[in-house]
Formats: sequence, C-alpha cells, structure tokens
Amino acid sequence: MDKIKNESSAEEKILAAAKKVFTSKGMAGARMQDIADEAGINKALLHYYFRSKEKLFEVIFFEAAQKLFPRINLIFESNSTLFEKIEKFTDEYITLMSENPYLPLFVLNEVSKNPEVFMKKIWGKQNIPQPQKFLTQIEREVKSGNIKKISPLHLLINLISMCIFPFVAKPMIQFTLGLDEMQFRNVMEQRKKEVAKFIIDSIKK
Repeated sequence: MDKIKNESSAEEKILAAAKKVFTSKGMAGARMQDIADEAGINKALLHYYFRSKEKLFEVIFFEAAQKLFPRINLIFESNSTLFEKIEKFTDEYITLMSENPYLPLFVLNEVSKNPEVFMKKIWGKQNIPQPQKFLTQIEREVKSGNIKKISPLHLLINLISMCIFPFVAKPMIQFTLGLDEMQFRNVMEQRKKEVAKFIIDSIKK
C-alpha cells in the first residue's frame, strides 16, 4: 500500500514539475533533465515513470482536455442566457489555456498528423463537444430579433478563435509587442472580459 502511495506521490510531483517547465520553456524547449531537476529527482527515475518527454506531455495534455471539455459542455447545455454563456465560455477557455499555454500548438501538431484518431482519443465517448443547444439558442435569438442576424456556426467559430489564437501566436505576440511572461498573462486575464464584450457588442441590438 505504501509503495502504491509513494509511486502516486512521485508521479504527481513529476507532473507538477513538468507543467511548470512546459509553461516556462514550451514543449520544444523543455528537457527531461529540466523536469527531473524541478521535481528534485534523478533523470533515471524520471524515465522509470515516463519514457519520454512526449509521453509526459501527452499525459498532461489529456488531463487538461478532460477538465475543459466537460466544463464547456456544461455551459452549452445550461439554461443561462446567450450572453451569459459567451461570458462563461471565454472565462473557462482562457483560464485553462493560461494554465497550459503550450496546449494549442500541441493540438495543431497532433491534429495535422492524424486528425480523426487524435480527436477520438481526446474526446473519448464522454467529452465530445455538444454545441447544438448553443447553436439553436443563437438561431432562436436571431429569429426573435433579440440579436443581429448572424450565422450560429460563424459566431461559435469566432468565439473559439478569439480565445485560442493568442496562445497559438504567443511567441510572436510577445516578441512583437515586447511582453514578458507576466505581462502576457495579465493581457490574457483582461482578454477574458474583452473577448466576451467584443462578441456581445457585435451582435446585440
């Protein structure tokens, strides 16, 4: 029992260290030695638990994905107003991306290799996005004259794109605008409200 507990504790320590290293150095810049040093263990022990940096990253990624998709589905399926859903969506999405800024590029790389296999692996049977109620709600609001005429599909794509793009283009944005890590995080924190406001202002009458 103690052995199982110790192994679980060691894995948690490694995952916490890996998240910190991946966040500061990105997937490409992180080294197994960096992660071992951060976790306070030797590299051999790190390889005992996780064979490669890629395998370690995959574990972290799917852990984050399993947190995000159920939350997004809860927002889609809720009885909140359309504007409330937009606000909640941007907050949840940007919060998780801020905690795991390396995820979008990892997804793009993996999707380009084998999109069908990767998406099935990510979503499984329980995490498949269910945006239909959200799309139907947008369509109903348009028909009722409560918001401007807009394609529900394009509104959803706009919402997702505006949340994800800054993290995909993070190195370029930081370099071009001269933002350090803390400044970038502050901008993303502000963006939770800015994106929601921009989208809502663009569709409300």
